Amino acid sequence: MYIKTPNVHSTAFIADGAKVIGDVILNKNSSIWYNTVVRADINSIVIGERSNIQDNSVIHLENDQGVIVGNDVTVGHNVILHGCKVGDGVLVGMGAVIMNGVDIGKGSVIAAGAVIKQNMVIPKHSLVVGVPGKIVKEHSIEVYDQNVKWAEKYVKLANIHRQHNQ
Repeated sequence: MYIKTPNVHSTAFIADGAKVIGDVILNKNSSIWYNTVVRADINSIVIGERSNIQDNSVIHLENDQGVIVGNDVTVGHNVILHGCKVGDGVLVGMGAVIMNGVDIGKGSVIAAGAVIKQNMVIPKHSLVVGVPGKIVKEHSIEVYDQNVKWAEKYVKLANIHRQHNQ
C-alpha cells in the first residue's frame, strides 16, 4: 500500500499548520483552516467547491467508506467527520461528531456539539441537535441560502489569509 498525493485546486487554501494527506481532492475555492487534519490514507476524501473545514477539525475514513463533502459546506471548528457524506449547503456546527456511514442531506444544519450516530440518514433541510443527534424539524430553503452565503464568506476570508501569508 502507498499513500497518494493530494489533488489541490490552485484556488484552494490550506492554512499554516493544517495537514492534507493522501487521496484528497480539494476543489475550487475550498479551504482547510489552521491545525485541521484531512487524512485519506485508506480511502478517498473529496471536498467540494467553496466548502470550508475550519480550525482543529479532523476528517478521516474507513476502508469501506470515504468522505464526501459537497459544495458550499461549512464545517465549524473542532468537528470530526469520519467516513460520511455531507450534502451541498450543509452547516456542521462547532464540535459536532459525524460517524461512519452518515449521509447528511442538502441544506441541513447539524447543531454545535451534536453526535450523529453511525449510518444515520438525514433528509435535506433538516435541523439535527443533541447527543445522540435527533432530527427536530425541517427548515425552509432560506436556511440553505444562508448556509451558502456563509460558505461564500469563507472564500473571501481564505483569499485574505492567502495574501497575508505570502
